[in-house]
Order: sequence, then C-alpha cells, then structure tokens
Amino acid sequence: MTNLAAILGDNWSPAPNKTFASPEVQFIDAIIHAGLQAPRDLVLDGKIHRFASDDDKRKKPGWYVGFEEPIPVLVFGCWKAGFTSQKRAETGAKYTPADEMKLLTQIAEAKKKVDAELERKHELAAETVELIWSNCVAASPEHPYLKRKGINPNGARVTGDGRLVVPLFSEDGELSSLQYIDATGNKLYHAGGVTGSRFWLIGAMKQTLYIAEGFATAATIHEATNEAVCVAYSANNLSNVTGIMRAKFGATQNIVIVADNDVSGVGMNEATKASAKHGARVVMPPIQGDANDYAKAGNDLSLLLNPPVDEWLIGADHFSEKPEPITWLVKNWLPEQALIMVHGPSGGGKTFAVLDWMLAIASATAQWAGNKVKAGTVVYLAGEGHQGLKGRVAAWKHKKGVKSLKMWISKSGCDLNTPEGYQKAAEQIRMLPHPPSIIVVDTLHRFLLGDENSAQDAKTMLDACAALMREFGCSVLLVHHTGVSDEAQHRARGSSAWRGALDIEISIIPSKDGQPLEIVQRKQKDGELAEPLYARIEGVIIPGWFDEDGEPVKSAVLEMVDAPIKATAADNKLQEHRKMFENAWFDSGAEDLKGEPFVSRSALKEYLDKQGISKANVQKMLNPSESSRFMGKLIISNILRSTEYGWVVQDKIMAQSMLIMRGVE
Repeated sequence: MTNLAAILGDNWSPAPNKTFASPEVQFIDAIIHAGLQAPRDLVLDGKIHRFASDDDKRKKPGWYVGFEEPIPVLVFGCWKAGFTSQKRAETGAKYTPADEMKLLTQIAEAKKKVDAELERKHELAAETVELIWSNCVAASPEHPYLKRKGINPNGARVTGDGRLVVPLFSEDGELSSLQYIDATGNKLYHAGGVTGSRFWLIGAMKQTLYIAEGFATAATIHEATNEAVCVAYSANNLSNVTGIMRAKFGATQNIVIVADNDVSGVGMNEATKASAKHGARVVMPPIQGDANDYAKAGNDLSLLLNPPVDEWLIGADHFSEKPEPITWLVKNWLPEQALIMVHGPSGGGKTFAVLDWMLAIASATAQWAGNKVKAGTVVYLAGEGHQGLKGRVAAWKHKKGVKSLKMWISKSGCDLNTPEGYQKAAEQIRMLPHPPSIIVVDTLHRFLLGDENSAQDAKTMLDACAALMREFGCSVLLVHHTGVSDEAQHRARGSSAWRGALDIEISIIPSKDGQPLEIVQRKQKDGELAEPLYARIEGVIIPGWFDEDGEPVKSAVLEMVDAPIKATAADNKLQEHRKMFENAWFDSGAEDLKGEPFVSRSALKEYLDKQGISKANVQKMLNPSESSRFMGKLIISNILRSTEYGWVVQDKIMAQSMLIMRGVE
C-alpha cells in the first residue's frame, strides 16, 4: 500500500468524514427557515400531515409529506400563507439514476396528494360557507362596526356570534369563502375557502364600476355615488378582479380603481399595475387612509371620484371669440410655458447668451436688449462646467450691480428621461420656495440617457420636459450643440424630433473675424421671428476673487452691440489679415505682453513659413511701410503696434476677444 505521508509530508492526514444532521433535523430547520413554526416530530411515511404553522394552535394550515427512502425528501407548505416548498436532505450518500427517478416520482405524488387535499378543503369550505351564509341574518345599521364606519349594511349579514359577514364569489357566481368582521374591525376569512380572484359586487351596474380593496371602503363609495362597487378584499387581488370585471363588462365599461393611501404604497402600486394591464382610471385619497377615512374626515368623496372634466371638443366660434396673446418671460424671445432650444457650436457663446436671459429673469431686470422681462424663479440644471459657471454668474452680478437672484443651480447632471432622474429633479424643485418660471437643461446630452439621434430616445426626453412644464407651469429651455458639418451649423444636432417639438428655436452663431456673435431665432411657432441680435463677450475682473497665485480672477459677460455694418472688399481683406495674425498668436502659444496679445517676429515668420509663403513674400508682408500689405495694413488700421521684439494687439475689442477665447471658452 502506498505511503501517502511519505509523498505528501509528515503533516498530511486523511480528511475527516463529513457528518450530517439527521434528515428530520434538516427538515425542521427548512420549515423554520421558511418562516413557519415547525412541528415537534416528523413522520416520513409518504402521507399528508398537518401542523400549526403559526401561533394559533387551534388550526393547522401547515402541511408536509415526507419520504425516507431511497432519498430523504420533504415537501411542505402552508395553505394559509399560500406557498409550497421542498427540501432534500444531505446525507453524503451517492444515489443511482434509478433513485433520482423514484425521488421525482415521489415529489410529484406528494404534490398531487396536496392538491387533492386542498381541493377537498375548498369543496368542504364552499359547502360550509354556503350553509353559514344562508343561515345568517341581514345586518342591522346599528351593528358596532357599521356605526363606527358610518355606512349601511349594503347586503352584509350577521353570524350567530354577532360578527358581520360578507361573501366572496367566483366569476361563475359560486360562493367560495366568507370574511368575518368583528366589532373592532378585525377580519378573518373562513378556513379553507378560496380568496384569490374572488369578489363581491355591491349595487346595480349603471355608468361607472368602482373597485375597492375592503368592504367598508366599497360601501362608502357606493353610498357616495350610487354606482356599483366591486369589493376585491385585498390590494394583491386588485389586478385579478379588475381583469374579471373588464372581461365581464367589456372594453368600453368605465372602471375606476380606488386605491388605499397606505404608508407602504402597496395599494397605489397594485392599483397602478391593474390599471396598466386592464385599462382603468386610478383614484387615491390625498390623505393617508382609504376612501372611508377620507369621507369621515369631512371631505367630498364624490368630488374626488368624479372631478370636473374639461371639455375636450369645443366649438370653433367659441374657441376663437377671445384673444389669447402669447405671454412672455423675455418679450419676443422666451415665451411662458414653452419648450425652447438654444443651440450653437462648442465654445460659441451659447451658455453666455442663455445665462444673460436667465439672470435677467432671476434678478427682475426690467429689460433685455430693449425687450421687456418678466421676473421669475429660474432652475438651472447644469451638467458640466460648474467652476466656469460660478465665475460667469459672479461676473454678471458685479457688472449689472445685482445683489440677489431667484435662481437655483444643480450640482451635477442626471438622466432626466428616466423615472429615477426625473424624480430626483422634480423632488428638488418641489422643495423650492417658489415654483420655477423656467427650467434650463444645460447641456441636453448631459441629461439624456440614450442617443440624441434616436427619435425614440428623443421622445422620452421630450416627454420628461412636457411633464416638468405640466407639473410646474413653466418653460423648459434645452441647451444643445449644432451638427459637425458646415451645413449643419445652423441647426441642432441629432433627431429631427427635437425641432418638431419646439415652440422656440434659437441659434448662437459664434464671433468670427472680429464680428460680434449673432443671436438668431430660427423658429417661433405662434408668431413672427424676432430680428437677429448681436453681442460681444466682454471680460470682467471679479472683485474679491483671486487664484492660488493671488492674481485677480477674470470671467466674462455678454454685452449687446449694434448690428455690424456690411463689410466692403477692403474690410474683408483687413479681416483676413486680422484672422491670420490671430491664428499665428494661437500657434505660437497665445502669449501676452502686459495684458495685450503678443507675437514675436520669429514666431510670426515661422507661422507664415508653415503656410507655404516664400521668404521674399514674408519680407514684404512684414514691412510696415507696405500699407496695403499684411503688417502695414494692420498697423495703419491701429489694430497692431510694433514693439522691440514683435507686435501686440492694441485694438481693445480684438485683444479682449482673443484673451477670452484663450482663458474662458
């Protein structure tokens, strides 16, 4: 025999044999783990055995069927709790395929026995409740439970021991079980009776069928409306009962589910599921409790169940007899309760323009570019660039002399077109002291889960915007990017569904060749397009703000300017020279000399050489006496000034624009 210790070492020893608890102990542990009280002893004889599965020792809704051979197994459950489970004992033994097949047969036989026993219990219960129901007497309105709930009997009966009793019928009209209700409101179903998909109709069918969880709630609704009400008996039974009622009364029947307003939210959740599956309106009391609690508190239950309905179809003459002018947040540009989009290329100034509008609204500024402004609360959902945004707001307040703003800014983005993201935003907005006049989403792609090119994903975002507009009675403004190609620079990127849904569409055309940026209205659904406006981005030093080196912090604001004069051929040539110098400045590292953009002689020569310009032409271009050429034209036009080592930009507007482009956008 091989000496394993010599091979594996002196410390090796055979693994100890694993020990297992007896099958009976394992089975009792499984019953307890399932949440039931286990019997003291188990008999594994293949027969059904019943046991008290809870604290009520008078009844035995728990059951089990156990087998000892060939493989120990227990099938168990509880009729009261409505579940079945099984446990196979661990023994360490190896079983043959024949043993496994026999085990499957035994489990199937056990379940068959349980089903037969359950059917027998149901039949026995049905016979018993039929006898009990027929022997009960009509309840008196003076019954303590009815008096406490403030309802009439509505067909309820009373047992010999004084408990109120109400019936549960199948869709075939067979009495399956009874519910007993004592004077204090404690409820108990008849043992063994079927309750799932069972109900009771109170009152005659007229126009609307109401479905409620409990008897008292249903009776209260019937007395308030004089309509038929179906008692479903539990929230979990709402979907099944609603399905039965829909099949029974047809697709056109008006069905209203009245959910309980419970702390757990189960009532509303189950009612919503039933509504979605079978088609029904859902009503829930606005206070905690059920419809009976709502009515007893002095509220008008009939009004809650049947709120006034706005006319959907109205005559054209009546529709058009009174004017309904557009109401504006910013006259001619931003309407109230509208969906707006502002788009432009990255770094083109669209956030500056949007901020200028929002800060005017939030600060109660009287006018924006000569257009009347209505003061309001602004919610700015910012998905990025918070540090820059902080500086821009501070710079604007300083420039305009504004002390306070009715404006709130989000710390981050969220997927606004998802239930979680929408609820996050909506819950925060609900907590504000005043509802918003406008909500800005900057930028769209930071708040959209999905593809902006997908019409389906666009619809989910547009639905979220519509929900915000509906709930808060506000406008929503989306900040978005333009397309990449030249022909797409004046339209929003992505699906055409965006433009189709907009009330207002605005393009921000960036500054180019020294020209101001342009604000162009592309769409106004209910009026004429506003005339384009022009602006420049002006640098602002923020008082009291310093960077880590102690230098003043700069930001920028939008400043409106006059429309540019149409350029002549000479002007166009000058703009080409300006642009070339600006490109050379960026190419050489965007240096400045005492706050003025600076390009050295060597750097400018190197840049011109990169453009493929010959040395002879470079020399002519840089000769200041050549007034019609590059450098001479820029100097004579007071745009550049010569220094010992190169040139600086002395034109303030051009210099400011270049420095802002370097440090802000």
